[in-house]
Amino acid sequence: MSTINKITTLNQLVEQTTDVNGQARQHALRATVTLGNLIPPTVTFESRGFALVVGRGETVAAFASQIPASLRDRAVLVSTDESSNAIPLPEGMAFFFARDVQINGFLGAFDVFITHTLTKQNLAKITHGREHFDVIIDLSDDGFHQAQLPPLGYYAVGRSLVTTDDALDALSDMTGTFDKPKFFRLDTNSCAHSARGIEGCTRCIDACPADALSSVDSAITINPYLCQGMGSCATACPTEAISYALPDPDNTQHFVFQLLAHYREQGGQSPIVLFYAEASETELAEQLAQLPSRVIPVRLEELASVGIDSWFSALAYGASQVVLAASSSMPVKTRKVLEQELAVASSFLSSLGHSADRIALSSVTSLSTQNLYSNALLDQSKKLEGSKREKLALALDLLASNAVLVSTVSTVPDGAPYGRIDVATSDCTLCMGCVAVCPTDALQSIGSSPGMTFREQDCVQCGLCEQACPESVITLVPRYHWDAAARQQRDIVHEEPAAECISCGKPFAPVSMVNMLIEKLSKHSHFQDDAIKRLSMCEDCRVRDIVSDMMDNPDKQLKV
Repeated sequence: MSTINKITTLNQLVEQTTDVNGQARQHALRATVTLGNLIPPTVTFESRGFALVVGRGETVAAFASQIPASLRDRAVLVSTDESSNAIPLPEGMAFFFARDVQINGFLGAFDVFITHTLTKQNLAKITHGREHFDVIIDLSDDGFHQAQLPPLGYYAVGRSLVTTDDALDALSDMTGTFDKPKFFRLDTNSCAHSARGIEGCTRCIDACPADALSSVDSAITINPYLCQGMGSCATACPTEAISYALPDPDNTQHFVFQLLAHYREQGGQSPIVLFYAEASETELAEQLAQLPSRVIPVRLEELASVGIDSWFSALAYGASQVVLAASSSMPVKTRKVLEQELAVASSFLSSLGHSADRIALSSVTSLSTQNLYSNALLDQSKKLEGSKREKLALALDLLASNAVLVSTVSTVPDGAPYGRIDVATSDCTLCMGCVAVCPTDALQSIGSSPGMTFREQDCVQCGLCEQACPESVITLVPRYHWDAAARQQRDIVHEEPAAECISCGKPFAPVSMVNMLIEKLSKHSHFQDDAIKRLSMCEDCRVRDIVSDMMDNPDKQLKV
């Protein structure tokens, strides 16, 4: 069914509801500007339809027998078992044997290498004198490409990700030039992945079912040809270094804000926001007729393209509940990201005294059995502004203002990007290594004196500070502080007087650092006799002392 027909079917079901809530829903969906018209940048694929069919001999032969005669010269057959020579093939087709096959790339540019006599060889060059295959049809049970969501042009029939018919159609359909949206925006300056050679956050890499993200030279890179826009990387990213672009979450939240406002204008009560992926529209249409007319469907490119900030914003805007309609074909990594976000959402809701399923993940086919709530947690608030993290905090603060909290501090699941740090200040030398690597400025130096400050609102628990600390005195403490003022306040973590230069009296370094260096270097050969005093001097006086020593003792070994 085409996208146009799917939308028409869903709209027809919405139009059939004539009670007050149903009419309010119709008005809201008509009056609110759709999100589907945004056009992001694109990436282009070029394919000549040159295909590799790989798998066990009998399976490959069965597939080959279904290839139209006019397309057989565009398919190379590779068997992974040596006994395939006796298996009959269509006229003009033959097997290549290769047990060790390595496949990387994307539509129009698949690199396929086989190992023969211990030498890695380019199979496309051997068979057709070309550098690449355009299309891969993988009939093997385990697959030669391990991504949960294989690249465009890769048909993992053996793993049951696509059907044989889809793969056969690809031999004729996947020829030409194709454009795909560039689904993401990347700002490496905001990234918490690494700093000064130390690795921190890897949430986005772990979240991508297409294996489109990697760390290159300690920086996150995204291959736009592998990315298929699932959105789980952007949802997992705690700093908005990666954001979704089709549309971005801020536009989605504005859409929901307007949608609920229009719904209430027409007398609609207790709205429930139902987020669903465009690909699930046919299944959803079958379920929507069985749901109350106060359930308002909101179409997304992909379900994981919005996360916890959007969910709680919807509750703050007056939704009684947020339901996420998940397709059975959702990749495991994408579902895991949603489940992790839901676990955090559940901890927030529990702290507020609300049921965890106020934000619920349900399969599309079981929506009719989902427990639904009929009372909103808030009257509609004004539109929330700010960053992803700031909007979540504002939504939680609004919900907390109408709740009775047992404690101002609550636990969150391990790995959640909310919390503070504990510093064993007695062993801290104020080297500022932690401040240097903090990606969000949660940690800052005092500036006027040796010391550092911390702001809990900004901490994403990336672990860079913990790993950068040479004294190992920093510990991450995942939690959420419900007191907005305390959460946003910048507190002094550790401060001490500056050591004064024994030569000129100028403050130059933390006392604890100077004492630590004296203790550790007191037995070093370069710091014997008066040389040890240089550790208690400022840089200028230390240099003058070294120069003076060299002039007075030209044959003496330099001791710094």
